[in-house]
Amino acid sequence: MGSGDAETLIQTGLLGEALDNGPVLLFLADEDMRYVAVNALACDLLGYTRRELLGLHVTDVCRFEEAPQEYDEMIGSRAREGEATLTRKDGTEFRIAYSAGETRAAGMPFYISVARVLA
Repeated sequence: MGSGDAETLIQTGLLGEALDNGPVLLFLADEDMRYVAVNALACDLLGYTRRELLGLHVTDVCRFEEAPQEYDEMIGSRAREGEATLTRKDGTEFRIAYSAGETRAAGMPFYISVARVLA
């Protein structure tokens, strides 16, 4: 392994840890709207363990009527920004502003959403 490979591994590890512990909600979902990765803040604010949240679909958290259509539009255009209402495990809700778009991991398409809680 060359020094560039080691630097990439270090950067990837640091970036992953920083994002997991960062001040924004991060969600990674597949084309079927299943969560495949989430960060710690998303779990905490939604009241789910990571394992529980990874067993859910986007529409289990984004329960508003237009959510499936908005997700399909994001896939079609490969990006979307907006606001949404998320539903916690206990049924309470909160609003977010988000930016979402297509990314690739392990050679497959996924959809990442970065969000912040609105006051």
